[in-house]
Amino acid sequence: MAPLIQPSLIKNKVKRQEIANKQKKAKGQQKLQQRLARAKQEANDPAAKKKRLVENVPKTLDNTREHDPSMLPTSKQATGSSAVQIEELNADLASDPFAPYFSFTDDPHLPPKVLVTTSPKASRATYDFCDELVGVFPGAEYIRRKKGKGFEVGRIAGWAAGRGYKHLLVVNEDMKKPNAITFVHLPNGPTAYFKLSSVELTKQIFGHARATPHNPELVLNNFATNLGHAIGRMFQTLFPPLPEFQGRQVVTLHNQRDFLFFRRHRYAFRSPEKVALQEIGPRFTLKLRWVKRGLPEVRNFGASPEALEITTGVTEEESAPPIEEITERDGNADEDDEDDKDDEMGKGPGKSQPPANTKPPKDGEYLWRWKPELETSRRTFFL
Repeated sequence: MAPLIQPSLIKNKVKRQEIANKQKKAKGQQKLQQRLARAKQEANDPAAKKKRLVENVPKTLDNTREHDPSMLPTSKQATGSSAVQIEELNADLASDPFAPYFSFTDDPHLPPKVLVTTSPKASRATYDFCDELVGVFPGAEYIRRKKGKGFEVGRIAGWAAGRGYKHLLVVNEDMKKPNAITFVHLPNGPTAYFKLSSVELTKQIFGHARATPHNPELVLNNFATNLGHAIGRMFQTLFPPLPEFQGRQVVTLHNQRDFLFFRRHRYAFRSPEKVALQEIGPRFTLKLRWVKRGLPEVRNFGASPEALEITTGVTEEESAPPIEEITERDGNADEDDEDDKDDEMGKGPGKSQPPANTKPPKDGEYLWRWKPELETSRRTFFL
């Protein structure tokens, strides 16, 4: 057999492409002959085919993950008795550092209050996305955030905690498109930062269903580790504990390869065996970047919160929808840099002092932070 000629060494483009195509075709024919010969051999020996399928397992991101000690036993991994599995589950939940942060409201039908806002000077696309979030979470309320002095994320978190809000969602944008969500659990934290991508609003989904005001059901898939439990409960506390099943609405957060896919559907039983789904929207993808203990940090924490207040009925800019607005009253309040606003925390900008337990910790300790090595080494923390 003549040695193969490297097409890259041929200067003539037409000749180079011709030889490359011939070599590619010959290689494909060789593989075809090998597959035919192997199929003929395995037809007479089924054990050889079974052995080949067991040994030749393709390597994927899911089956090459490093073992995580916090992984809960599943049906495939369970080796002990059910009592041992329950004991391991209780130990895993007891060691969860987020356990003291989460609690449901006393009334299972009452949705928790959620404050949704944006980065300063947001664009129309971000306002539209916030309007979708308000429709998804039953107790959500949108308040417009003005660019100005004393309106850092930490101050807004303290203000919201003093007025009974349980969560704060801050939608950030880049190039006039929403690109991140800062999720603050009130009144004591933690604070999680998610990258946002693949956003599709309800009106962009063909054949979408119309949402109803019923409390939806919540489905969380593949949140199996300590961090997964904590993030799952963060999203779980956005919804009332008891859904309204007559609405037949379900919100799904599916974790796959550490990406969180958000979907909302309405289901209908066509027969006792079959069920149909119709997507309501919106749809988007989240990826966790970091989790911090406590509330966001405000560097100039000594500024008096009495200098700021919430007012309504203020004239809106043309780019903003007709909604309630956060305005400033004291122009002498301290102003921080634009890049530091999403990482700051402090007291709430309101006349009433927030509760004592809303004071921020001395340091914004990272409970978990994404690193590029997690992608290359396939060491993930959700699955």
